[in-house]
Amino acid sequence: MQDLFTKAAALKRPKLLVSAARFGLEDYRRDTHLPRILRSAGAPRTGVALVRLLELEESLNARRNTGAADYSIARHVEVLIAIMGEARLLRAASRPRTSPDPQEKASGIEALRSATKARSAASISGSSAGAW
Repeated sequence: MQDLFTKAAALKRPKLLVSAARFGLEDYRRDTHLPRILRSAGAPRTGVALVRLLELEESLNARRNTGAADYSIARHVEVLIAIMGEARLLRAASRPRTSPDPQEKASGIEALRSATKARSAASISGSSAGAW
Protein backbone atom coordinates (compact mmCIF):
# COMPACT_ATOMS: atom_id res chain seq x y z
CA MET A 1 0.00 0.00 0.00
CA GLN A 2 2.85 2.39 0.82
CA ASP A 3 4.22 1.69 -2.64
CA LEU A 4 0.98 3.02 -4.16
CA PHE A 5 1.23 6.18 -2.06
CA THR A 6 4.85 6.58 -3.15
CA LYS A 7 3.96 6.14 -6.82
CA ALA A 8 1.08 8.61 -6.61
CA ALA A 9 3.18 11.15 -4.72
CA ALA A 10 6.09 10.78 -7.15
CA LEU A 11 4.05 11.97 -10.14
CA LYS A 12 5.62 15.13 -11.55
CA ARG A 13 3.20 16.86 -13.88
CA PRO A 14 2.76 20.43 -15.13
CA LYS A 15 1.27 22.80 -12.57
CA LEU A 16 -1.74 23.53 -14.75
CA LEU A 17 -2.70 19.84 -14.95
CA VAL A 18 -2.31 19.40 -11.19
CA SER A 19 -4.24 22.60 -10.41
CA ALA A 20 -7.10 21.55 -12.66
CA ALA A 21 -7.20 18.13 -10.99
CA ARG A 22 -7.23 19.65 -7.51
CA PHE A 23 -10.06 21.93 -8.54
CA GLY A 24 -12.12 18.97 -9.72
CA LEU A 25 -11.34 16.75 -6.73
CA GLU A 26 -14.19 18.18 -4.67
CA ASP A 27 -16.75 16.87 -7.19
CA TYR A 28 -15.17 13.39 -7.58
CA ARG A 29 -17.74 10.66 -6.99
CA ARG A 30 -16.15 7.23 -7.06
CA ASP A 31 -19.26 5.22 -7.99
CA THR A 32 -20.13 7.54 -10.86
CA HIS A 33 -16.76 8.55 -12.29
CA LEU A 34 -14.50 5.53 -11.78
CA PRO A 35 -16.38 3.03 -14.00
CA ARG A 36 -16.46 5.59 -16.82
CA ILE A 37 -12.77 6.48 -16.48
CA LEU A 38 -11.64 2.84 -16.26
CA ARG A 39 -14.24 1.76 -18.84
CA SER A 40 -15.48 -1.03 -16.59
CA ALA A 41 -18.89 -2.24 -15.42
CA GLY A 42 -18.34 -1.23 -11.80
CA ALA A 43 -15.85 0.38 -9.48
CA PRO A 44 -13.06 -1.97 -8.38
CA ARG A 45 -11.56 -1.87 -4.89
CA THR A 46 -9.57 1.26 -4.10
CA GLY A 47 -6.09 -0.31 -4.33
CA VAL A 48 -6.86 -2.07 -7.61
CA ALA A 49 -8.40 1.09 -9.02
CA LEU A 50 -5.36 3.15 -8.06
CA VAL A 51 -2.99 0.72 -9.80
CA ARG A 52 -5.07 0.83 -12.99
CA LEU A 53 -5.35 4.62 -12.83
CA LEU A 54 -1.59 5.01 -12.42
CA GLU A 55 -1.02 2.80 -15.48
CA LEU A 56 -3.57 4.78 -17.47
CA GLU A 57 -2.03 8.08 -16.39
CA GLU A 58 1.44 6.90 -17.39
CA SER A 59 0.11 6.12 -20.86
CA LEU A 60 -1.60 9.52 -21.11
CA ASN A 61 1.54 11.31 -19.98
CA ALA A 62 3.61 9.49 -22.59
CA ARG A 63 1.15 10.66 -25.27
CA ARG A 64 1.31 14.19 -23.90
CA ASN A 65 5.11 14.20 -24.04
CA THR A 66 5.24 12.89 -27.61
CA GLY A 67 2.56 15.28 -28.84
CA ALA A 68 0.28 12.48 -30.00
CA ALA A 69 -2.79 13.58 -31.94
CA ASP A 70 -5.09 11.39 -29.86
CA TYR A 71 -4.00 12.94 -26.53
CA SER A 72 -6.89 14.44 -24.55
CA ILE A 73 -6.05 16.91 -21.82
CA ALA A 74 -9.59 16.58 -20.42
CA ARG A 75 -9.14 12.83 -20.04
CA HIS A 76 -5.73 13.36 -18.44
CA VAL A 77 -7.24 15.75 -15.89
CA GLU A 78 -10.09 13.38 -15.03
CA VAL A 79 -7.62 10.52 -14.53
CA LEU A 80 -5.52 12.74 -12.23
CA ILE A 81 -8.67 13.68 -10.29
CA ALA A 82 -9.49 9.98 -9.86
CA ILE A 83 -5.91 9.22 -8.72
CA MET A 84 -6.12 11.96 -6.09
CA GLY A 85 -9.54 10.79 -4.95
CA GLU A 86 -8.58 7.13 -4.72
CA ALA A 87 -5.33 7.96 -2.90
CA ARG A 88 -7.33 10.02 -0.42
CA LEU A 89 -9.76 7.12 0.17
CA LEU A 90 -6.94 4.61 0.54
CA ARG A 91 -5.10 6.87 2.98
CA ALA A 92 -8.25 7.37 5.07
CA ALA A 93 -8.92 3.62 5.14
CA SER A 94 -5.38 2.82 6.28
CA ARG A 95 -5.34 5.48 9.01
CA PRO A 96 -5.82 3.91 12.46
CA ARG A 97 -8.77 5.04 14.52
CA THR A 98 -7.43 6.52 17.74
CA SER A 99 -10.44 7.39 19.87
CA PRO A 100 -13.74 5.54 20.18
CA ASP A 101 -15.66 8.80 20.63
CA PRO A 102 -13.78 11.76 19.13
CA GLN A 103 -16.78 14.10 19.42
CA GLU A 104 -16.78 14.03 23.21
CA LYS A 105 -13.09 14.87 23.29
CA ALA A 106 -13.48 17.66 20.73
CA SER A 107 -16.37 19.32 22.52
CA GLY A 108 -14.74 19.49 25.94
CA ILE A 109 -17.82 18.00 27.60
CA GLU A 110 -16.00 17.27 30.86
CA ALA A 111 -15.05 20.93 31.28
CA LEU A 112 -18.65 21.92 30.59
CA ARG A 113 -19.98 19.47 33.19
CA SER A 114 -17.60 20.65 35.89
CA ALA A 115 -18.38 24.33 35.19
CA THR A 116 -22.11 23.66 35.28
CA LYS A 117 -21.84 21.76 38.59
CA ALA A 118 -19.85 24.60 40.17
CA ARG A 119 -22.38 27.25 39.10
CA SER A 120 -25.32 25.10 40.21
CA ALA A 121 -23.80 24.60 43.63
CA ALA A 122 -23.08 28.34 43.99
CA SER A 123 -26.63 29.32 43.08
CA ILE A 124 -28.17 26.80 45.51
CA SER A 125 -26.05 27.84 48.48
CA GLY A 126 -26.09 31.57 47.63
CA SER A 127 -28.77 34.21 47.84
CA SER A 128 -32.05 34.14 45.94
CA ALA A 129 -30.57 36.64 43.46
CA GLY A 130 -28.54 33.81 41.98
CA ALA A 131 -24.90 33.46 41.00
CA TRP A 132 -25.44 34.27 37.33
